Amino acid sequence: MTTKQIDYCIELSRTLNFSRAAENQFVSQPTFSYQIRLLEEEVGFMIFERSGKGAALTPAGAQFVSFLAGMREELKRAVEQGQNFSARYKDSISISLMVREALCFLPEAMRMFAKEYPDVQIVPKFEYENGMDGFLKNETDILFALKEQTRQISGMTVHDLFESRIYLIARRDDPLAEKNVITEADLYGRTLMVGGGSPQALRTVQHRLIATGNVDYFNSPDHDTTRTNVAAEKGVCLAPGFLNDHSGQFAWIPFDCTESFSCVLCTHREDHRASLAAFIAILKELYREAVAVPL
Repeated sequence: MTTKQIDYCIELSRTLNFSRAAENQFVSQPTFSYQIRLLEEEVGFMIFERSGKGAALTPAGAQFVSFLAGMREELKRAVEQGQNFSARYKDSISISLMVREALCFLPEAMRMFAKEYPDVQIVPKFEYENGMDGFLKNETDILFALKEQTRQISGMTVHDLFESRIYLIARRDDPLAEKNVITEADLYGRTLMVGGGSPQALRTVQHRLIATGNVDYFNSPDHDTTRTNVAAEKGVCLAPGFLNDHSGQFAWIPFDCTESFSCVLCTHREDHRASLAAFIAILKELYREAVAVPL
């Protein structure tokens, strides 16, 4: 399947007329029709029904063309991004993280880095679940991860970044929002949302609270759903500080426990680029100097 065939197919689905579609694509009708027939032979089903009145999409063809249109738009964006990159940058560094909040200093680090390396592009890639797999396949250059996730994985260099504690997330009008520290007893009689791919340290605290028999709970599939449920007064939740978006929508109150999360950056051991080392150093320095930001 060629990009020309894709363009022809999309144009014919729009005009439903071979002559007009061929004219719009600046080719002869026989050439146009031949390319459509080749495409149908390749995919193995009829995309268009032919008649004396023109063409009509088959049910399978209608679905196929909708996918082609999306694919063509993605390809167009990829080409445009490639053109922008080639005109301005000589290299790129991609960084994978589950949500933007995980690295609250990332925008500042990118600004600082651009002053030193204006011809190297930093490309954030947000992968809520499969970041580690993509990194191990060399699809990204840097991975934000928890240290526990990196144990027994070879071929990477682990850079300690910061320690993140556990916080209670509550509405700002919740009485718990007035407290400076939340204890286990403060949550007795409350509903706690759990689950959603919680890291091990958080699961340990959740299980300990549930085991008291003094806390109601229900499962929430992911962090965004959990925050929505908190806003809807369905309960409260415990979360790592690195998920705090600092928007002020919720109260984030430190929870009194010994568990925490060791947040790290991973790079490929064979990647010795000076620009990569400089970017890692900028992020580490920003977090070292952080004082007022809950982590």
